[in-house]
Amino acid sequence: MEGPKACLNALNCPIRERPNLAERLVRTSFPSPTMLQPHSGPTPARPARTCAAAALLLISGCMSPEEAVDAADDQVYALVAERRAELMPGEDELSIHAPTDSLRQRLLDGNLTAGESVVSLNLKDCLEIASENNRQYQTQRESLYLSALDLTLERWRFGWQPTVSASASVGSISGNDETGSINPSGRLTRLFGNGGQLVLDIGAALVGAIAEGEGWDALSNLGVSWSQPILRGSAREVVLEPLTQAERNLTYAVRNFERFRRTFALDVASRYYQLALARQSVLNERTNIEVLDLLSLRNQAFAEAGKLSDLEASEAAQDLISSQNRLLSLEANFEKQLDNFKFFMGLPIDAEIGIDSEGLTELTVGSKAFDVTWVDEQALFELALMQRLDYLNEVEQIVDNERSARIAADDLKVGLDLSAGLSGSSELDRPLAYKSDGSTWNIGLDLDLPVDQLPERNSYRSALIRLQAGRRSLIETQDNILAEIRDALRELKLAELTYNLQVRTLPLNERRARSANMNLEAGRLETDRFLNAQRDLTAARNAFVSAQVDFTLARLQLLQDLELLTLDKNGLVVDWSPIQARLRANNLEAENEDGE
Repeated sequence: MEGPKACLNALNCPIRERPNLAERLVRTSFPSPTMLQPHSGPTPARPARTCAAAALLLISGCMSPEEAVDAADDQVYALVAERRAELMPGEDELSIHAPTDSLRQRLLDGNLTAGESVVSLNLKDCLEIASENNRQYQTQRESLYLSALDLTLERWRFGWQPTVSASASVGSISGNDETGSINPSGRLTRLFGNGGQLVLDIGAALVGAIAEGEGWDALSNLGVSWSQPILRGSAREVVLEPLTQAERNLTYAVRNFERFRRTFALDVASRYYQLALARQSVLNERTNIEVLDLLSLRNQAFAEAGKLSDLEASEAAQDLISSQNRLLSLEANFEKQLDNFKFFMGLPIDAEIGIDSEGLTELTVGSKAFDVTWVDEQALFELALMQRLDYLNEVEQIVDNERSARIAADDLKVGLDLSAGLSGSSELDRPLAYKSDGSTWNIGLDLDLPVDQLPERNSYRSALIRLQAGRRSLIETQDNILAEIRDALRELKLAELTYNLQVRTLPLNERRARSANMNLEAGRLETDRFLNAQRDLTAARNAFVSAQVDFTLARLQLLQDLELLTLDKNGLVVDWSPIQARLRANNLEAENEDGE
């Protein structure tokens, strides 16, 4: 038996459950006291002991499931780290294992520390928690892991591949004495980049008559063979195609994962800011209720004293009731958004969490001066084509399609393979003694004429069609990127104008509300005019925060479309270097044109 499964079966199988013949063979593999007595023949104890020791060594050398996981992780994480360092230096290490002390686990286990009964989260916390617990994020990590795991297999195929096996049997012919044999063997193979394959075979055999107990006769054999394609399948590009494609797939997976991380982080930020906006709307409405409650009590007292009509007193009470109804609706909406946010982050729905009271003060991501008046749309488009990870993948996949078409064309060639081999056996009971007259050799050619190549023809035509489709898809992606940038610029300009208007509008409404309050207290203002000023103030506060959030998200969306939004240990950051490099290049071109 070969492999870990066979080793585990051998370890777990009790001796009493083995077939009787196997029991006898195992017992005769170890010399009995009579067999240890001196005699004229060769001593059988040494080869039997050697074979038994080798069997035990092979069984003990089997890889446990835990060791297999650790070995795979070591290789995969090293490959991913190497590729990520090449493509985007400074990124965090990959791990598909769930953290042992995540917030989700602590919430489920009830292991929150004092003061954590209600967890207040800022944006950085949310990004970290979502990356740990979000199901889609974990799926993306596993997809990257599997791409690297596939690459380890393809690299292994082009290395030395050792195999070791053994067989044992007992039997008799026509009722004659029972004989037993033990046959260990080993093989070493290697596939080379030119398509040649080298095979080295080493075998041994122990044969003996069990009933007579006369000992065991040993012999060995050696063999080497080489096969080499000459026409079809001989090109290095064709032979290395599985390895090349696996290398390319890992590059694509790294880019896809990084692109997902960035878009996912923007999604988290958008949900977080919208949740903070909903929370602020609740707080604004509560502030409005406090003002209306005081006004309602004041007007009720004035009405009872005969200084105010019942109509004016009821106006404040009516506005208070309406505001309380709005508060109930806003609170229900906030709780719904909060549950959705917890589900999105992978937290228990019944977990007690909240948004940091300073949540909206974190609207600073990407807030560096970004004046869109200087932006050249074409320059931004060209920048996006250089930066966008998804676009770079599509460009390189065109190269893959071209290579695939060349490989499919190679399959249309004539098949001609060269094979050669040399083997020999030792003398009986002299496993290291080989003679030239006991060896055999062979050399030959295998010809495969292209009589019927419909499958190969169809494969080649399909490869050409995929290449054409890939080129069309690349043009479509370019158009989509340009459309995204144009739309993002429009949204950013609109959001910026709206935000600037709200920046001017909010102080006006605050001054108007303060003036209305002072006039009301002085008895120079009617209640309905004060209520109108208070309604406008609450609406202006909500509109200001909404415009602030929309402006921030519009800016982040444009940065994301340009692939300038990145992640580090502090959360979302903006990489301004590509834009700065672009500006320097434009200035240099302008100076050269002026000089000419």
